[in-house]
Amino acid sequence: MLRTKSGLPKHCGWNTDRHGRRRVRFRLRGFSTYLTGTPWSEDFMRQYAAALDGVKVEAQEVGASRTKPGSIDALCVAYYRSPEFHNLKDSTQAVRRNIIERFRNDYGSQLLKGLRRRHIDEIIGRKKQTPEAANNLLKVLRVVFDYAVAVEMIDLNPAATVKRYRSRGEGIHIWSEEEIKQFQEQHSFGSRARLALELLLNTGQRKGDVVKMGWQHVHGEDIDVRQEKTDTPLLIPMHPELIRALASVPRTNLTFLMTERGASFTAAGFGNWFRDRCDEAGLPQCSAQGPGDATGERRMQQRADQGDHRTSL
Repeated sequence: MLRTKSGLPKHCGWNTDRHGRRRVRFRLRGFSTYLTGTPWSEDFMRQYAAALDGVKVEAQEVGASRTKPGSIDALCVAYYRSPEFHNLKDSTQAVRRNIIERFRNDYGSQLLKGLRRRHIDEIIGRKKQTPEAANNLLKVLRVVFDYAVAVEMIDLNPAATVKRYRSRGEGIHIWSEEEIKQFQEQHSFGSRARLALELLLNTGQRKGDVVKMGWQHVHGEDIDVRQEKTDTPLLIPMHPELIRALASVPRTNLTFLMTERGASFTAAGFGNWFRDRCDEAGLPQCSAQGPGDATGERRMQQRADQGDHRTSL
């Protein structure tokens, strides 16, 4: 591989950033990114290869007309090839890319130079009829423009101080003790609805994690899980009511919760199914997103009373 006079690979050069730190910067055809670590080390060369791939993708997939140097298009391409983006989970990448691409379709040809807060205010303001969508776009723009600042494509993040919209709804409804009791009176032990509530209530996990729990995760009186969203490993002591609810669950199933057809739930499918069970209990305001939050303090007190603080492996 060609080594330049600077002692670095081709297309790389030493650069002093705005904080006075000496860093290696890769530049080629309007694509620019910083490479970290010791030059020529294995990790450094992986980043170098990714940067070269970024230039190829820009030429092959995006097209020269969409990647004018200094444009929002160029920033998006650079961000997609950055460690910041590649370190995200695949599901998070997909969601973020969808938001970025919709923004890019409208504003990709615009130059970053001269972009100010008032421009982001106007862009976000056009989505005021759907405040959650506006807030999601703002959240992603803050991340992308932070990256632009980091690689010195712009000096300041124009989205940093833009205010979020207040949601039209009241947010996630947190179940009260009375609502929990009402649901339990409607759905007795032995029903799937009661099992679902006890799992949500006494593990405090998201519905996407609850639908994946099965006997393979049970060790003694603990449930060993790894959160899907945060990748955090947890060892959760089981409440006696959860143990009781699991007593009638077959050990041949892959997951505790199964559909009427004998398949495992998806997170979305489970959420819809559980909402129907809430309606049956006369609780239209409740959903699968609130039970765990309602009793977080109670579970912590339970562990303290048991002298058990095993919350993470």
